[in-house]
Amino acid sequence: MNRRSPARHRVAPVPTEFEAPHRLRSLVRSRETALVVLGAMAGAIAGLVVTVMNAAVDGLHAFLFGIPAGTRLSASWSVDPVAAVAVPCLGGLAFGIASAWLATRRPQREIDPIEANALHGGRMSLLGSVVVAVKTVWSSGVGASVGLEAGYTQLAAGIASRLGIAFRLRRGDLRVLVGCGAAGGIAGAFQAPLAGAFYAFELVIGTYSVAGLAPVAAAAVVGYAVAGALSPGHLGIITVPSGTVAHHDLLFAALLGLAMAGLGIAVMRSVAVVEALFVRFVKPALRPFLGGLVVGCLALITPRVLSSGHGALHLVGLLDLSLKTIALILALKIVASVVSLGAGFRGGLFFASLLMGALAGQIFAVAIATVAPSLQVDSNIWSVVAMSALAATVIGGPLTMTFIALESTGDLWLTVAVLVAVIVAAQVTRETFGYSFATWRFHLRGETIRSAADVGWMRDLTVGRMMREARTVPADTTIGALRRAFPLGSTGQVVAVDANDVYAGLVSVPDAHAAERDEAAPVRSLLRFSEEMLSRTMTAKQAAAVFDRTEAEALAVVESEETRKVVGLLTEAYLLRRYSAELERRRQEIIGEG
Repeated sequence: MNRRSPARHRVAPVPTEFEAPHRLRSLVRSRETALVVLGAMAGAIAGLVVTVMNAAVDGLHAFLFGIPAGTRLSASWSVDPVAAVAVPCLGGLAFGIASAWLATRRPQREIDPIEANALHGGRMSLLGSVVVAVKTVWSSGVGASVGLEAGYTQLAAGIASRLGIAFRLRRGDLRVLVGCGAAGGIAGAFQAPLAGAFYAFELVIGTYSVAGLAPVAAAAVVGYAVAGALSPGHLGIITVPSGTVAHHDLLFAALLGLAMAGLGIAVMRSVAVVEALFVRFVKPALRPFLGGLVVGCLALITPRVLSSGHGALHLVGLLDLSLKTIALILALKIVASVVSLGAGFRGGLFFASLLMGALAGQIFAVAIATVAPSLQVDSNIWSVVAMSALAATVIGGPLTMTFIALESTGDLWLTVAVLVAVIVAAQVTRETFGYSFATWRFHLRGETIRSAADVGWMRDLTVGRMMREARTVPADTTIGALRRAFPLGSTGQVVAVDANDVYAGLVSVPDAHAAERDEAAPVRSLLRFSEEMLSRTMTAKQAAAVFDRTEAEALAVVESEETRKVVGLLTEAYLLRRYSAELERRRQEIIGEG
């Protein structure tokens, strides 16, 4: 028998992740221009993602609701009543069952681009991003009142992240590339490259840098071009030519921004309340079914509440609707969006907030005309101003929304009024609420992040990574024995332990060598900070707070506060030095020196 025959059947291990060739990786990591090329690739992919997802939703609408191909669901004058109720209900039931099944296979929560850049250095799951995109397409396709923008950015950023991982990009570069994917998605969806770029900087990267400008701008322009070439009838906002903006209109814009901040905060809080009610009283698989039932019943009143509302927004800018109709659509759209998201459908509030704001702006115009009939009021101006202010409140990107208004209307003076409104709305929201819709959802899950600014490195910089080996001595030994074991100058602090290395306290070696100390006395009489210690899982920020509170120069590190088993020692000086070094590294990454 040939004992070596099994060796012929051995195969080389298969890598779990694709990586680019070494030479190509080295070229990309050493050249800034290479990141621009990768950004453009991410933008092209994002434009394709926008086109495919939009076509998929349109196909579902035509097939499920029986509307003509190429017609926006929310722009339809009427929808078959049976389909209006049955499709969201049954689609929601299928969504709930599929989500429950998927949760048993993928129990982990999928990470979105903002969280990925804030906590994970830009690393996203490609499979998870595909799952989120499919869920978003289905949710909007069956009529749930959610937007596709979250799906666009999720999948485009997920692909960009995987591309960056294949080239082993540095943490800062990978975060920028994730922003490139999101920039291309938003630029393609709204045909607004400036808005796409600033969406990436404000919301996904969390800061503006000169080093990130070229790749993000390239991604936005390419995403805009690809989506426009593949789908000329894209999702851009259609408005009629606006009138003039007088100086007193800037005051009205500020008041409108204040009102939109209040409305946006109310909508975001309502989503949390409805979600909590569903979680408390309804089983997970049935939540989308009930949410779909509510949306379907609202659609019997007006189909404008279905799906994201792109078609309805077009009509707002093109038709003169009565005040009663506008108010009704606004109220029903708010309810439909809140219930859809609270019931568990996947999607966002980006485009829904644009529609709500446009409707609220027309109501505001009617109010001005009623109070001051001598003023010339153009309802389309206030629709654009209000939709930008409400979206800035909900999405959290004031410059993003300003550029969407500019690129949609081409009116620079109108953009001045928009800028006033979004600044007021964003600042009031920041001061009174403190979150955008995305970061509000993080807060409800217990996360503390409020933007995509990179704070993940702070969590990675733990006490366990910084601690040094601790020199220990039994707490019941004598001071004389400690002096012989640790002469002056050998170390500054010694950790006293009881049985099984349980922490007892710290001993200052110079203090133990003081002439007035009795060599026969136990070390236990010198112990300090017996109840003050660090856990190895603490972050640098948490450890610094403990040092500040105790005014200690060094503290023992224990496995946990329950076991108190000593595993190391950390000095305040070393902690601050490491923290400062990491801060400097992040600063260099931001300005492009790293």
